[in-house]
Amino acid sequence: MQVSKATARRVTLAIGAAALAVCEGEVERLKQEVPQAPAGADKQAMSGDGAFVHLVGGEWVEVKTLTIGEVTRTKRGEVCMQQISSFSRLAEAEHFAEAALVETHRRGLERAAEVCAVQDGAEWLQGLVDYHRADAVRILDFAHAASAVSDIGEAVRAAGGRLPAKWLEGVLHRLKHQGPQRVLTHLARLTARYPSEASQEKLTYLQKREAHMQYPIYQAAGWPIGSGSVESANKVVVEARLKGAGMRWGRHNVNPMLVLRNAVCNRQWNETWATSLAHRRALRTSYRQARSQQRLTLAFWTLVFWGARVYRLSHPPVHAATSPTVAASEKNPSPRPHSGYSWRKPFLRRPPSSPAVPAEACAKK
Repeated sequence: MQVSKATARRVTLAIGAAALAVCEGEVERLKQEVPQAPAGADKQAMSGDGAFVHLVGGEWVEVKTLTIGEVTRTKRGEVCMQQISSFSRLAEAEHFAEAALVETHRRGLERAAEVCAVQDGAEWLQGLVDYHRADAVRILDFAHAASAVSDIGEAVRAAGGRLPAKWLEGVLHRLKHQGPQRVLTHLARLTARYPSEASQEKLTYLQKREAHMQYPIYQAAGWPIGSGSVESANKVVVEARLKGAGMRWGRHNVNPMLVLRNAVCNRQWNETWATSLAHRRALRTSYRQARSQQRLTLAFWTLVFWGARVYRLSHPPVHAATSPTVAASEKNPSPRPHSGYSWRKPFLRRPPSSPAVPAEACAKK
């Protein structure tokens, strides 16, 4: 069966809007009833990040994404994540944290024995972790930490400092296997000797997140130190569909499409499709019932109105008592017609059947 592009677009947005309404209703139910989450994996990891989408009118907005996965080990003993699912929305940080209840509840994140949060140092991500699992082990993504260290090295070289060719490799190896203390001391000395605004900014960034860079401890506990799952979700879930060449999106169409993308990537398309169709049928039924009730109400009041009119026409008002003025007028009737006389006279009158003969002509005869 072939359909036009306009039909496919209209149906897609309608199903996406229905799926979004179902998710929002589920969030309200979870907030009010607070049911117990289903059992999930004992050891889970969550990661959050954002990707930008181009809107109609030239505005760029950030679509936030949360990924949740089971932390396991491969046959070689390497730490990895499996059964990864994603949740994406165009929303403010607080609203995104509440909306993500649907996915965290489904995955049983609150019942997991151990949870870690691997992400960059954005402030809104800390609020996201506080909302869902405040006791999670917070880990700064190693790639972001390495990028900050590299930027400090470039700023030092730009200020005239000389660093060995393998300086960055050695510093990152020490950070990964020995922790951040000696690395931060070394970077602070370089920044003080070759001061610049860029190096000071990156140094402050790392010093503020020293507690989240205990990589030897994290690796010994079997936690991942990279946020590759959410970086991949940004590309596969969001950018692959909403960031194509020349694409511009209306703000109200972004979230319906993201709901469908999550359903496809999380292998939950059949469930999302069924719930969306049920929601649309319920809306259609309620709309029809409301229209039927309006028609019945209109028909009832129409019958009442015309019934009153018919009653008035069939029962004219009768004056039971007669006032003295009316009695006197009955004794001395005036030539004025009674009240039932119509004062409207016809505009045209029928001419007489035979012409009238003047009186003078009759006298001459």
